[in-house]
Amino acid sequence: MVGREEAETRLRTAGWLQNPALQRIFKALDGGAGRTRAVGGVVRDTLMAHDRTSTDFDLATELSPDQVVKRAHAAGIASYPTGIEHGTVTLKANDLVAEVTTLREDVETDGRHAVVRFGTDWSRDAQRRDFTLNALYCEADGTLFDPLDGLDDCLSARIRFIGSPEQRIAEDRLRVFRFFRFSASHGHQRFDPAGLDACRDASNTLGNLSAERVGSEMARIIALSKVSRTLHTMADAGVVYFTDEQLRQLESYEDLAPYPTGRGRLALLVTDGTAEALQARWRLANEMIADALAVLRAARLVNLGALNEAAYRFPKQVETAIPVAAAIAERNAEEVAQNFQRLNALAIPKFPISGADLLARGFAPGRAVGLELNRLERIWIDSGFSLGRDELIGRSEG
Repeated sequence: MVGREEAETRLRTAGWLQNPALQRIFKALDGGAGRTRAVGGVVRDTLMAHDRTSTDFDLATELSPDQVVKRAHAAGIASYPTGIEHGTVTLKANDLVAEVTTLREDVETDGRHAVVRFGTDWSRDAQRRDFTLNALYCEADGTLFDPLDGLDDCLSARIRFIGSPEQRIAEDRLRVFRFFRFSASHGHQRFDPAGLDACRDASNTLGNLSAERVGSEMARIIALSKVSRTLHTMADAGVVYFTDEQLRQLESYEDLAPYPTGRGRLALLVTDGTAEALQARWRLANEMIADALAVLRAARLVNLGALNEAAYRFPKQVETAIPVAAAIAERNAEEVAQNFQRLNALAIPKFPISGADLLARGFAPGRAVGLELNRLERIWIDSGFSLGRDELIGRSEG
């Protein structure tokens, strides 16, 4: 566990905090006086020394949305009212984008939406957030502001609801999915008992959540490197439904894949022909489903011993497909490594003949040309792409 002093030093010296564009926004919004602070992910991940790919910045402020817009305009900073009804204004300074949200407290919630009241009370703003490690703030000079004493939870990688887990979930039932996501991404797949019990109790109340919100969370969960224990726990808690076979394959895939990915896991979740049902349940983009199905088709070719064809027909999916195939067929890591070696040794050229070559050989235009091209393409693939143009034309029939 990283010590408090080391973590706070890391925050004060963070590279992102020195960004001139961010400091420019702080200056415009009275950051030096503590009226505007960074909050959430960037603070949490810096304290935890957690790898962070997002470049988003979330700022909390005592200023009203109108004041934020006016001050940004006066400082020459572009502003966009992206969520102004909830107190959020997006600011853009040079290439830096920051979402600035006025301090608020919930007045009324229904599990999906909240009516909020703007204010200037930092403690109340913190109390309406989900987990203690997300209620950490950073001042413009890097000083940590921790109104709920959440730093210890952050440093021990404990995902703990603020206050009553049941109340936090009742305010927004999507927090059930966020509990599991953060437990996987930041909690080493350890689950706070009180939080897990509350999620289990709420599992039969999640039906009113929009499929888009659920799908967004699930897509982020399955994209994590290590998540099989989390998916098992979610299924055991009744939050999601996976078959025993899917859970076995997901666990095996995580063990076999050099770099487990969401697209690989998604391919395993559509092996039973339920792609349309999954897409409806999670509102995933058509492109994601199409890609998962392509990975699955490539994996099936690999399991038929047709790695050459998988590489030729699915060049963008074949690397993902190799460990997926092994998970489906219950193969071992040695076989995965062997298939990767074979793939790396392949040089896949362009199919060397076309319909024009067959027409020149005397084929009549029409369906027969396409059928013969498909037959010759199969011969070419089976040869390991070794047959050239003249050899293939010489094997044409017709």
